[in-house]
Formats: sequence, C-alpha cells, structure tokens
Amino acid sequence: MRLERSYRFEAAHFLPRVPPGHKCARMHGHSYQIEIAIEGELDPSATGSWTSPTSTSAVAPLVRQLDHQVLNEVDGLGNPTSELLARWFWQRLAPRLPALCEVIVSETPTSRCIYRGS
Repeated sequence: MRLERSYRFEAAHFLPRVPPGHKCARMHGHSYQIEIAIEGELDPSATGSWTSPTSTSAVAPLVRQLDHQVLNEVDGLGNPTSELLARWFWQRLAPRLPALCEVIVSETPTSRCIYRGS
C-alpha cells in the first residue's frame, strides 16, 4: 500500500552558487508543494487502516518552519535548490516515518525534484 499527502507553503530564496547573471541568483519566491509518500502493509484487523505513523504529524512542523521564510536563512538550506530541499525534508522525516519512500518538491507546476533517499 502506498499513501501520499501533499503540503503547500510560500517561501523566498536565492541560489548563491549559480553562474553570475543567472536570474535565480536574485531573491524570488515560490509556492512550494511538498509531497510525501509512505509504503507499507494494511492492518489485518477489521479497521482496514494502515499501521504506520501519520505523515501529517511529522511534516506539518517542518512546513510551518519554512512557510513565509527566506529559505537561505534556515539551518541546512544555505543553497536551497529543490534537490537540497527534498533531501532536507528526507533527513528530518526518515527517523520519524520509517515507511517513507519518496519526497517530491515542486517549485512551480512544471518543475519538481523526486528524492528517494540515501
């Protein structure tokens, strides 16, 4: 069984390591969407629910920490690319969600990073 949940937040950032003149070197903002996927087995009891910790209790505090912030100022996000943001979420969620299998970070409706941990 695979369960997925989406979360949204607004934040600003700039990318300090892009080539000179790159538009992303300037401060700008995104409406981020974070998708968390967990996989596991159904509870064999009659409830039909899954026996895994809920992702919401683990993810919501992280989303609140980033919402309406400058991501570059958040510990561990000095160069907040989508790739590094996905890894940042994974590192904080994996200890609390052993069934975590995927983190997806979307900066725009057409651009996203899929991270499956390491």
